Amino acid sequence: MGKSTPLKVALLGCGVVGSQVARQLLAQAEDLRARIGRPLELVGIAVNNLGKERPGIDRELLTDDALSLASRPDVDLVIELMGGIEPARTLLLAAINAGSSVITANKALLAEDGPTIYSAAEEAGVDVYFEAAVAGAIPIVRPLRESLVGDEVTTVMGIVNGTTNFILDKMHTDGADFAEVLAEAQRLGYAEADPTADVEGFDAAAKAAILASLAFHSRVKLADVTREGITSVTASDIDAAKEMGCVIKLLARCALSEDGTIAVGVHPTMVPLAHPLASIPGAYNAIFIESRNAGRLMFMGKGAGGSPTASAVLGDLVTAARNRVRGARGPGESTYSGRTITEAGLERSRYYASLTVHDEPGVLAEVAATFANHGVSLQAVRQESVGEQARLGVMTHLAFHREVSGAIADLDRMPTVQPGISLMRVEGD
Repeated sequence: MGKSTPLKVALLGCGVVGSQVARQLLAQAEDLRARIGRPLELVGIAVNNLGKERPGIDRELLTDDALSLASRPDVDLVIELMGGIEPARTLLLAAINAGSSVITANKALLAEDGPTIYSAAEEAGVDVYFEAAVAGAIPIVRPLRESLVGDEVTTVMGIVNGTTNFILDKMHTDGADFAEVLAEAQRLGYAEADPTADVEGFDAAAKAAILASLAFHSRVKLADVTREGITSVTASDIDAAKEMGCVIKLLARCALSEDGTIAVGVHPTMVPLAHPLASIPGAYNAIFIESRNAGRLMFMGKGAGGSPTASAVLGDLVTAARNRVRGARGPGESTYSGRTITEAGLERSRYYASLTVHDEPGVLAEVAATFANHGVSLQAVRQESVGEQARLGVMTHLAFHREVSGAIADLDRMPTVQPGISLMRVEGD
């Protein structure tokens, strides 16, 4: 093919991100041609509603037959921005089988059934790129997939959902409760009308599965990720974190356990103010990496939105297009280490427990003894009297989750302890 022969691009989905990708493809046509070595030609856009107005986009490009577009044998590159498992999986497999390299932002599909997509691409000899699936504009997939491939990553953790970070940040700075800040987030467009995927941690869990797979060269699925949302975080929890010199963040954390397995989870976590992740404001995302040789690395930026996510999609598009021009391929799935998931209950963390007890002699000693009976060492205890009761805040040293959970279960059965013990992870050693 000559340098003037265009590479043909099909776009599946034309929502907030898809429409931005389409417009930028047209607006940056000459720059993209110079970077790739051949022009790109957008030959079709699959949409659900042909009648919807889409300013700046040629209606002649629109089709509601996504399968026919994805299967076109003359298309070189297919961009999937529909989301969800189906029909996205069927369409991506059709594109791959037709010989197209694919670019996707579909975190749910990759976390649920990524190996099917990767295996099909390997067999067909085409690329799969997915930078936009994890943290919008933040480049994190390529650093894990390529830049750090000569190193051993030990921990990847971060704030990968802007909605929850906005809510927790506002609760911390304004002293507002969860419901109030969620309503504000919805008014500002940071939260969906149904915010379940965000506030219950499903979105972050899918991203954690992808990050763990990349970092530890193993297959990690969404079902492997322990998950806890932020709906139970209270103003009292926020105040307790402040008193401990911390801020609460919803962290996705992927780490090597001492036995070589992978612990992967999403949980509200108290983060010390000295930690880089503690200062991430509003709807921003940030990812923190620790590796044997490179040490600590930090990536921060806009994790969602039309333009930021489109930036990541176009970056993948340029890379995949360059590969087509050179007759080369990018990296495929790396699963050589075959690490398994840390057994439930054997994840290690520091914990903060908040409980209300009768304010009488011997109760504090009884609480401490209960933790000790389960092999949990206490780092600090704070006590606040409230009438005839006392509010205890207990910080543990590093402990296995099952040991701490066992202690909490015993405390729940004690007559001197009120129902409703709050337990939260604490980042750090």
